[in-house]
Amino acid sequence: MFAILYGIIVGIGYILGYSGFTFYIFIIGFALALILIQYVIGPKAVEWSMRIRYVKENEYPKLHQMVVELADKAELPKTPRIGISKLQIPNAFAFGRTRRGARVCVTEGILNLLSDEELKAVLGHEISHIKHRDVAVITMLSAIPMICYILYISFFWGGMFSRGQRNGGSMIAIGLLALVVYFITSLLVMYGSRIREYYADLGSTELGSEPHHLATALYKLSLGSAKIPKKTLKQTEGMKAFFLNDPSRAMYEVRELKEIDIDMSGTIDQNELMILTTKKVKLSGADKLMETLSTHPNMVKRIQHLAHLSTKSYT
Repeated sequence: MFAILYGIIVGIGYILGYSGFTFYIFIIGFALALILIQYVIGPKAVEWSMRIRYVKENEYPKLHQMVVELADKAELPKTPRIGISKLQIPNAFAFGRTRRGARVCVTEGILNLLSDEELKAVLGHEISHIKHRDVAVITMLSAIPMICYILYISFFWGGMFSRGQRNGGSMIAIGLLALVVYFITSLLVMYGSRIREYYADLGSTELGSEPHHLATALYKLSLGSAKIPKKTLKQTEGMKAFFLNDPSRAMYEVRELKEIDIDMSGTIDQNELMILTTKKVKLSGADKLMETLSTHPNMVKRIQHLAHLSTKSYT
């Protein structure tokens, strides 16, 4: 990702006739400044948009106990702050600048939806994101499409308003190239995000949760999100990358997951996971496209991944 960005910067310098150490220091400094701004204001932006209230141990003792135990197992340097989001969409998320300053939050909508074991599996997933430093990694990667988009705006429209000048055509070409690279790097960021979800699922099982508990939690979150009005879901459109699953895809996921829930119990038990290990997941072209344009894996593929983890834990 950073190699792509460096190539664009060098290409801009070459086409516009800029060269020398000062030019590259300026561009790289500009990129680092954008990352720094995102790094500094990021947690506050999440707190504000998610309407988070940090809670004390005496308010939610069971939640605190789970987070403390999981953080200790994950060998985090400090127990994350625990918050409750006023969002009614059932979900959980983690964020923060560093492992020492991390936060783990659950929405009000998830607290009465999951059993203790299922909630613990979800929290293990979020603690694993912190352990793997996923927030920092995705934040840094996300800065690259943002820089490319800024380059597109600056050069394309700058070229449009200076057509009579010598460099107008070159600036438009650079702007269009930056736009193309913006889409490519955005896809790469989403691909990286999907990979991190698989690793966080694995991390939850490594912290002691049974795969079928996390599978059931994902199923219940999809069922719960499918009942939320679309207007409410749209309010979190820009923040869904933080969530355990993508609420906007819940309607599609429920149809697929009900085929796994053979006994129609509203859960995915160990036996149903074992059956899934023998099946081959075939995605339609539309499903593949939807997954490519998402920060989260296809839910059936994700549950099957948990099924394979389950076979390992029982062998």
